[in-house]
Amino acid sequence: MLILLPPSEGKADAGTGRRWSPDRLSLPELNPARERVLDALVALSAGPDEEAARAALGLSEGQRGELRRNARLREAATAPAERLYTGVLYEALDLASLPVAAQRAARRSILISSGLWGAVRLADRIPPYRCPIGARLPDVGALSAYWRSELTPVLDAAAGRGPVLDLRSGAYAATWTPRGELAERTVTVRVLHEREVDGVPVRSVVSHFNKAAKGRLVRDLLVAGARPRSATELAGTLRELKHTVEEQPTAPGRARQVDLVVTDL
Repeated sequence: MLILLPPSEGKADAGTGRRWSPDRLSLPELNPARERVLDALVALSAGPDEEAARAALGLSEGQRGELRRNARLREAATAPAERLYTGVLYEALDLASLPVAAQRAARRSILISSGLWGAVRLADRIPPYRCPIGARLPDVGALSAYWRSELTPVLDAAAGRGPVLDLRSGAYAATWTPRGELAERTVTVRVLHEREVDGVPVRSVVSHFNKAAKGRLVRDLLVAGARPRSATELAGTLRELKHTVEEQPTAPGRARQVDLVVTDL
């Protein structure tokens, strides 16, 4: 099973190990594309027009330190992606507290989308950075469109023959869209919060806190040692793990859409 996660804006402040090297990253086919984005990001962040750089990266005036950090990315210390990303999803996943077998499964099965790196595995060592998928970089253009062409053959191959659990958020999900038979093996998840209002159950789409629910879902799959062989088995496994999931009608050749209904955020 391949599990696709979004990155987090929250990141560790600094790396603790050796400098970044493309030769040590997973999915080496992406290295030429990664180098191009890295060059563009460093040049933009180190350039004379700070206001334009901040606008391109969605930074406030108080976040100019992010530009200085981006400008030194090639010399910066690195950390494994599993320790670099510190947002809500990764806090709920809490990889460090998982049993050893579950940690190994996570490192095999999880890929994290990234505006800078395209996609990385949990053990890949990368420096702290700021490069949202919505950015537009000189000589690269819009990152969502750039990575769509680069990621498609690589992730098609990485998906293998098993199911794909796609938990990426909007713009990151647009960088790779499985097609045909592969799409039919893919499960996407929408998180709905159910609460009672005047005695009537009411559901609403969860925005920020959907990440915590997704982190817990992935954690449960890993702890259980789940190895579903199809999208149908994956949905069934989630039910066995006491998650309330409801499948939505899906056209042939499209990803399976599942609503994860939660009562606690």
